[in-house]
Amino acid sequence: MNVFEYDFGYSWPISYGFAVPLAIGIVLAAVATWRRWRPWVTVLSGVIIVWSAAALYVTNVVWGINKPMTVPTERFLQSGSGRVLDAGAGSGRAAVGVLLARPQATVTALDIYNGYYGIDDNTPARFMKNARIAGAADRADARTGDVREMPFGDASFDAVVSSYMIDHLGRDDRITALHEVARVLKAHGELLLLIVNTDWWTWLVSPPMAHHFRPDPARWRAQLDQAGFAVEEEGRQPVTLYWLARKR
Repeated sequence: MNVFEYDFGYSWPISYGFAVPLAIGIVLAAVATWRRWRPWVTVLSGVIIVWSAAALYVTNVVWGINKPMTVPTERFLQSGSGRVLDAGAGSGRAAVGVLLARPQATVTALDIYNGYYGIDDNTPARFMKNARIAGAADRADARTGDVREMPFGDASFDAVVSSYMIDHLGRDDRITALHEVARVLKAHGELLLLIVNTDWWTWLVSPPMAHHFRPDPARWRAQLDQAGFAVEEEGRQPVTLYWLARKR
């Protein structure tokens, strides 16, 4: 999949910022070789080159920040159809990923669409543009609203996905958001929750993201239980910890 095909709008420093140390490392290595500087300078420049090149590859290919999210478990919405909510959708990586993986499902993107959270010009129009690129605009719509007070009636959705958003809320707001997710889900509806996991991948691709506290899986399971969910699957991917939970 072409990493330039979609327009998720992540800022240049997030997507391609490692091109700067890569260029510095290459220039430093060239000058060190030309000027016959001490070997440690060449070694240091080599480390910089390898680290920044690996980070660019992981960010844009392995993690695929400029591509639709790959649904981390086949167990999510196994029926292949239903009404899905992306809570905190942003420009739609998770929502478009669900639209592609579950071609009979419809997805509503919910976001405050206000302020800067790593996405330039984060608007419903950008989300719908990405849905059109995926050929799924007829199965997508976007709403402006807060996950802590969603503009939907009770039992409106068959499933909810939320990626890298709820963990950015404070503890009380996080619990409120999880209860709101439970409210808008139908009985036995599914929640696919993804959060930032401060693992070595995080330090590689985005050291600034490593300011996150390392998540405590037991605490998250307890909060899901408190909100009325039964966890059916827990897993890890690069930079990610996820749960598939079902409303009791």
